[in-house]
Amino acid sequence: MDPLDIMTHLHDVIPYYQAIFSADEHCVIGYEVLGRFRIGKDVVSLGPFFQDETIPEEFRTEVDYVVTSKALDCFLASSDPSTLIFINRDANLLMLDRGESFLQMLLHYQAKGLSLERIVLEITEHHFKGDIHQLSHLLTYMRTYGVKIAVDNIGKESSNLDRIGLLSPDILKIDLGELLKTSVNHSYHDVLYSISLLARKIGATLLYEDIEAAFQLQYAWRNGGRYYQGYYLARPAAHLLERDYLKERLREEFHQFILYEKKKLQTLYNISKQFQQRLTVLLNKYKKVTNFNELICFLAEELSDSCFRIYICDEDGFQQSANLFKNKEKWELQPQYYMKNWSWRPYFLENIFRMRSRKSGILSDLYSDIETGETIRTFSYPIDEKHYLFIDLTYDYLFENDGHL
Repeated sequence: MDPLDIMTHLHDVIPYYQAIFSADEHCVIGYEVLGRFRIGKDVVSLGPFFQDETIPEEFRTEVDYVVTSKALDCFLASSDPSTLIFINRDANLLMLDRGESFLQMLLHYQAKGLSLERIVLEITEHHFKGDIHQLSHLLTYMRTYGVKIAVDNIGKESSNLDRIGLLSPDILKIDLGELLKTSVNHSYHDVLYSISLLARKIGATLLYEDIEAAFQLQYAWRNGGRYYQGYYLARPAAHLLERDYLKERLREEFHQFILYEKKKLQTLYNISKQFQQRLTVLLNKYKKVTNFNELICFLAEELSDSCFRIYICDEDGFQQSANLFKNKEKWELQPQYYMKNWSWRPYFLENIFRMRSRKSGILSDLYSDIETGETIRTFSYPIDEKHYLFIDLTYDYLFENDGHL
C-alpha cells in the first residue's frame, strides 16, 4: 500500500474488532481495535503501515485517530456498556506530545457518555526507544482517569521484565505463537513462567493472545490466563459479537481441561503415595543401617527403575551423605557433595516444614536439573525428625508414567 493512497482515502480506513474472552465468565469481555483499509471489495490490515517508521509520524498518528474515533463511535452505540476497549498505541508516538492528543480524544468521548474505565491502552514495551521512566509517569497519569494499561507481545520478542515491572501494567499480553512450532525450547516455558510470577507480584491479569489451536487454549488456562484472544476463538471482524458468543463451547472445553487436570493430579498423588509406601517398607527393611552412604546404596538397588540420584540432608539443608548418581546404568558414589548446603534452593526449607508436620513425603513440581539439564521431579521423604531423603526421578520414568510431565 502506498501511504499517500491511504491518506487521500481516509474514508476507507475502518476499525476491525477482535474479541477477548474470559475464563471466569466464558464470555466476551472486550475487543482489541485493529486498523483496516478497504481496497475495492478487499480489506487489508494496516499493521504494516503503523509499523513502518519511514512513514511520517503525522501520517500514522492521523490514521490512528481515524481508526480509534470510528471504533469509539461504535462502542458508544453498542448495547453492552461494560466491554473493555483495547486501543493500540505506539509508545514512541504517544510520547511525542506526552499523550495529550490521545487523552483529549478520550475526554471528548467521555463527555459523550463513554466510561474511561473501559479503555485499555495497549503498548509494546520492547519497541519503546525513549526514557522508560517518563513513559511510566505518563501511564500513571493516564490511570488517574480510569484508563487501564496493557503491555503487548510479551514472549514474542525479547522483553525486559524490569522495565515491564516499572510500568506496572494492569494486563500482560503473552504471545503463544511460539507453541505452534514443532520444537519449542524449554527456556520458552521458563520465560512464560517468570512472566506469570511477575504478573502475580505486580497484580496484573494475564491475557494470552495468538491462540490458534485447542492445546494453546489449554496451556493458557493451565498457566494462569484469565483472558484469551486468537483465531481459534474469533477472527477480527467489522462488527461486535454477542457477549455469550462462545459461552457453551468454552464451558465445555474448560470442563475437559478440568477433567484432564484432575486426572493428572490424581496420577501425581498416586505416585507420591506409591513412593511413600515403598520407602516405608525399604526403610524398615534397612533400619539397622546407620551409615547414610550405605543406606542410599541399598535404596539405589531397590529404586534403580525410577531414579538417578539419591542423597540425604539434615533439616538445615546440609548434606549428610554423598550423592549416589546413576551414570550409564552404573551407580557412582560422589563424596564431594557431603556437607554441601541446599537451603538456598526455592521451597527447600518450606518443604522440610511440610514433611515434618505431615510426616509424609512430597513430590516436587517439574524443574530442570542443574547438572543434567533434564526435566525431573524430586521425591522428598522424612527419615526421622532431623534427616530427609531426596530421590531424583528420571525423565524416562516420568515420561512412561502418563501425567508426570
